[in-house]
Amino acid sequence: MKLINIFIYTGLCMTIYSCSPKQIENHTSEHLKIYPLTANTYIHESYLQTQDFGNVACNGLIYMDENEAIIFDTPTTDSATIELLHWITVQNNRAVEAVIVSHFHSDCLGGLDIVHAANIPSYANQHTITLAKESNKTLPQNGFENRLTTTVGDVEIQSEFFGEGHTADNIVSTIVSESVLFGGCLIKETGATEGYVGDGNVQTWSGTVREVRQKYGNIQHVVPGHGQAGNAQLLDYTIELFSSYEQTDSL
Repeated sequence: MKLINIFIYTGLCMTIYSCSPKQIENHTSEHLKIYPLTANTYIHESYLQTQDFGNVACNGLIYMDENEAIIFDTPTTDSATIELLHWITVQNNRAVEAVIVSHFHSDCLGGLDIVHAANIPSYANQHTITLAKESNKTLPQNGFENRLTTTVGDVEIQSEFFGEGHTADNIVSTIVSESVLFGGCLIKETGATEGYVGDGNVQTWSGTVREVRQKYGNIQHVVPGHGQAGNAQLLDYTIELFSSYEQTDSL
């Protein structure tokens, strides 16, 4: 019944893409928050119940031009993903062109079944697909090695693997035109602790983020996987947070 409802509302979306644009409004519900970051990007925040950290708020990103949108990480649940797609396609008359998954954990791909039911293609690092399969999770449909370039209108978006950190497959995505970097769980908010590192590589984490910093050190907006967005100082904070492992390993 859930998938039937998705197909019904997806068909409805197709009939209203030609409607005149509406003013974009924030969204707040029990399952999902959506609020602006820049003129054309929005953070979506959903929630994941965990054994060790309680109910965790998880960030994703949306980029929209006048006609199209791309999503970075799904919300954590089917219901929150349905809300997100409704907000983009019905309330704001944009067609979702793709979903980019930043790594294989549920806070990144928990809503992929809904995405695929709506005929939206998903993309991820090839290693993400391998790890998702090993974890019996829904698989992203299209894999890439190291770097993927996607476009929304005339805007190019880069999704890149810089090395291991939070997981062995984590990528970051950058929208240079908005000066936005979606770091996902590779990047920590200011003041954060290490969090879950069970699938991580703490020895290489700082070095990986240092590579990101070298390429995108002038970026104005950095979105971590959890917590408040900031600027490039979040990259510096993350490097420092895991630097002791790097130093210990080199002794």
